[in-house]
Amino acid sequence: MDANFKLLPEAVAAIRAGTKDAILAAAADRFAAVYGVDRDTVLESLEEREALGSTGFGRGVAIPHARIDTINRPVAVLLRLESPVDFGAADGMDVDLVFGLLSPINAGVSHLHALAAISRMVRDDDMHQALSEAQDSEALYALLTNSSDRDVA
Repeated sequence: MDANFKLLPEAVAAIRAGTKDAILAAAADRFAAVYGVDRDTVLESLEEREALGSTGFGRGVAIPHARIDTINRPVAVLLRLESPVDFGAADGMDVDLVFGLLSPINAGVSHLHALAAISRMVRDDDMHQALSEAQDSEALYALLTNSSDRDVA
């Protein structure tokens, strides 16, 4: 996987969520289940970051992110929403792809590199379309794995 962040196959899921709050809760649930971090700490951290301004990246993508003190490297989840949700993105588009990112508290540069890797990936038109059209979680993960093997890092 990408050298900038860790993404396990179990961290990729299709979900049903109707609000931004439900999406953040689902991301916190996934982080807790896959990486063993405290769900409430993650949710609180994601909500605090979101209160500073929407992490709706644009083009139907959101990248909610936060720093917590119980991990030693950036970790990610990818949620594909069954139906697009208003995330307050600057371009006004509802989101259907959500990349969650957690980094260690002191991970200034590595956090920024991980965010940059995700944003480069979703700005790529072919990758964005492939992620949007992937049939299931396994296909999403395969796309991410193949992409990072080529040129995401």
